[in-house]
Amino acid sequence: MAKFAFFVELKANRGKEAEVEAFLKQGAAMAKAEAGIAAWYGLKEEEPGRYGIIDTFNDEVGRDAHLNGELAKVLFAKAGELFSEAPKVHRLHVIAQK
Repeated sequence: MAKFAFFVELKANRGKEAEVEAFLKQGAAMAKAEAGIAAWYGLKEEEPGRYGIIDTFNDEVGRDAHLNGELAKVLFAKAGELFSEAPKVHRLHVIAQK
């Protein structure tokens, strides 16, 4: 069972929604290359311009390594171009799952 996770809140710059969605699709492909990721989801909220990422990990080593991985580097490198606010990263502990 995955025991650790991140939830990342993203708010797209006006007019950049299509680029954010393309970025999230690219992120899913990039996540496959990171062995420590158990699951990775790119999300679009009901509220326009609001997106998110949820990724889960079996251990803290994998979660911590992800912060230094290629996907995280690309996210923060593109943050100023794509997002109106800095990505908000929440560190989570999974207490139950189906």
